[in-house]
Amino acid sequence: MNNLLIIGCGDIARRTIPLLAGHFRLYALLRNPAQGASLRGLGVTPLSGDLDDRHSLRRLAGLAQTVLYLAPPDGRGARDGRTRNLLAALAQGRVPARLVYISTSGVYGDCAGAWVSETRPPRAQTRRALLRLDAEQQIRHWAARNRVSASILRVPGIYAAERLPLERLRAGLPAILAAEDGYSNHIHADDLARILLAALRHARPNRIYHAVDDDEMRMGDYFDAVADAHGLPHPPRLPRAAVQQQVSPMMWSFMNESRRLRNDRMKRELCVRLRYPGLDFP
Repeated sequence: MNNLLIIGCGDIARRTIPLLAGHFRLYALLRNPAQGASLRGLGVTPLSGDLDDRHSLRRLAGLAQTVLYLAPPDGRGARDGRTRNLLAALAQGRVPARLVYISTSGVYGDCAGAWVSETRPPRAQTRRALLRLDAEQQIRHWAARNRVSASILRVPGIYAAERLPLERLRAGLPAILAAEDGYSNHIHADDLARILLAALRHARPNRIYHAVDDDEMRMGDYFDAVADAHGLPHPPRLPRAAVQQQVSPMMWSFMNESRRLRNDRMKRELCVRLRYPGLDFP
């Protein structure tokens, strides 16, 4: 049984771990030792380390044949130092055979509502997306140099029962007028966990995939659907300029970009059948 190393043990990792159990010996890098007990209960061996401290990553060298990299960039410099530190550690000794990285669909920037395939050149416009793009490029170059089969999942907004904008709706924050609104993209957290497993099994080397559902929905309509599912009022609709003045810069960075992601490659090459092809709020 091969070793699999998880970097980034948040919600998606914990949804993925039960799907991996019995197929791999599981290890996880932990910055916070307090999380160790809960991971051991899931059959995962925790390893103490910090992506921001390259010396703490020495024990990762040669450990695993497979790596799931789910941690966000550090956000401190023009390049993603966490990815640089991780790849340097993995390059010591025997390198893994496969690496899967979760990135963001934000690397495309604003596409004015156009349909977007994986071959579209990225035009990242926010600092968050620029760092994700840098991480992607580091991984692809490192993988090519070291003959590692690396695949990248570009992921849009992740939702689940516990990951909905309910507080935003209760606060009465506005959405954009329908005539001015842009498209958003989504994936259910449980489907994303299954897509990760499919990428481990079927992804082609140095390949990018959109991990996205089948919905074609504008962002204001998404807020309305969540509100209807939870008995909340629809958000007020305002012109774009007025909305920008009332929401945080982070939220505006999402609302200001419009694109529709194609998922043909994911379905064809990863053999994914979505359990939640459209929005579903249990």
